[in-house]
Amino acid sequence: MIEELKRVVTHFSQFPGIGKKTAERIAFFLLKMDEAKIRDLFSAIIAWRQSAKPCPFCFNVTSQGRCEICDDPKRDKKTICVVESSSDLYVIEKTRTYQGLYYVLGGVISEEGKENLRLKELKERVVKEKIEEVIIATNPTTEGELTASYLAKILRPLGVKVSRIARGLPFGSHLELADNVTITQALEGRKEI
Repeated sequence: MIEELKRVVTHFSQFPGIGKKTAERIAFFLLKMDEAKIRDLFSAIIAWRQSAKPCPFCFNVTSQGRCEICDDPKRDKKTICVVESSSDLYVIEKTRTYQGLYYVLGGVISEEGKENLRLKELKERVVKEKIEEVIIATNPTTEGELTASYLAKILRPLGVKVSRIARGLPFGSHLELADNVTITQALEGRKEI
């Protein structure tokens, strides 16, 4: 049984924010769970993973053609908030403060370059949809700041207002770790860059 436990702990330890002790607690919790509930849990995870695909407009994770946010007629169609990942988008959505659209870059500029980012598609969308403001909500890390500066440089010539979320977030942190109040203050205190 020890080998199986180690294997389960190793898998759970690979999740973000879960260390060895938490992974052990989860493993023992699952051991006490009804087997039908465990099967249901893993079935839900597999179904979600198989149905998840990128929205063709914002690249958020969705199980349909367009995501619910892009499809919502009540959203501000002239403002786009650029985030690194769908998990960052989700964090902002939980605040219920921002009512515009989103654009998921798929990462940040790093030593590997910027080739994997969806920069061309972002520029095309800004022009095609006559976007008035782009809010850059990359994480306050060195790579996030570099990406924000580069985005401002390529978007400003398009005649769009480019702003950056305010520094309610400490440098080096990640959006998904911040609370709703901090995210709300960062959005409301954004600055043009």
